[in-house]
Amino acid sequence: MSLLDKLNDDMKDAMRAKNIVVRDTLRMVLAGTKNLRIELGRDLVDDDVMTVLKRGVKTRKDSLEQYEKAGRADLAATEKGELEVLAGYLPKGLSEDETRAIVAALIAELGLESKRDMGTLMKSIMARHGAAIDGKLVSRFAGELLG
Repeated sequence: MSLLDKLNDDMKDAMRAKNIVVRDTLRMVLAGTKNLRIELGRDLVDDDVMTVLKRGVKTRKDSLEQYEKAGRADLAATEKGELEVLAGYLPKGLSEDETRAIVAALIAELGLESKRDMGTLMKSIMARHGAAIDGKLVSRFAGELLG
């Protein structure tokens, strides 16, 4: 079963169970997958769906941060609920220590020396680890290690 099929089935289950948070979150993700399919002009593979899920997580994390700064606990709670739903579909991410070790190892392996090499490093890490690694953490550690 593809990830897209699983999302559709889970949305139907949420509708039957009257779980509004899951239903609405999955509807937004499925709308994003339809838009991406139109944009790409082909059927989506699981990696494409994973990209939509990661975008959703990133958006909700940013919104959550903004709502908490503004003191909007009601909206922050909604974003947290949606974030939990989306996180359930993503592979378990690597810890900060694991990410730092991967970045350091790849810098040594590729012989990178300055921040100008950041693009090469990011492309290589994301190709190898994909959704399992947090791009912001990679960027932060790369900045520290290449600085």
